[in-house]
Amino acid sequence: MNSPDGCATADRPYSSTATAPSSRRTAMGNLHVIDHPLVQHKLTLMRQKDVSAKGFRQLLNEISMLMSYEVLRDIPVHKIDIETPLESTTGTMIDGKKLVFVSILRAGSGILDGMLSVMPSARVGHIGLYRDPKTHVAVEYYFKLPSDLSERDVVVVDPMLATGNSAVAAIDRIKEYGPRSIKFVCLLTCPEGVAAMQQAHPEVPIYTAALDRGLDEQGYIVPGVGDAGDRIFGTK
Repeated sequence: MNSPDGCATADRPYSSTATAPSSRRTAMGNLHVIDHPLVQHKLTLMRQKDVSAKGFRQLLNEISMLMSYEVLRDIPVHKIDIETPLESTTGTMIDGKKLVFVSILRAGSGILDGMLSVMPSARVGHIGLYRDPKTHVAVEYYFKLPSDLSERDVVVVDPMLATGNSAVAAIDRIKEYGPRSIKFVCLLTCPEGVAAMQQAHPEVPIYTAALDRGLDEQGYIVPGVGDAGDRIFGTK
């Protein structure tokens, strides 16, 4: 039988299929769509309108952990000498303290928590932005980053890359501090958001679970998941 989330169990195994890459680079420049089946399965659950706030948060946390494997594939590492129970050897360690996750408030916290579960030694920054409901322009109300960004790699997180205004504004501010590198991670994006980012910051790679159709009249991604912040925190 199947488990509650639809996964196979011992008496109903999955059929054997060829393995596929967990992400694909699209024709849209530095856009990377992470299309691993686990990510897509959980995203489908998140899209459903009757998912509770608790369920939405948990699924976003899980997807963020899964996406981190691709996002951090080229993270700097170093070798150390260690002792196993049997002999001396060398191992690989991540330079976690050189990594900074920057969350675009408020919804970015949903991705931040999942990535910190995988990389708890990372530093954390926050940028408070809200989208003006009439102009869709990003308005900053909070800004706090770790020091010495020139020696650090920054991963900016926000569930939605919709109009792109908030992401562009956040990266504009981060670049003032000269980080070693910048990546942007979102749950969903659309052609309009990708175009805005690539026009303003063409060198910044974008990692996402899906490239949706576009924006509606209110600037929401469609088919999307609705307002990610409201669904994470159970607000309206």
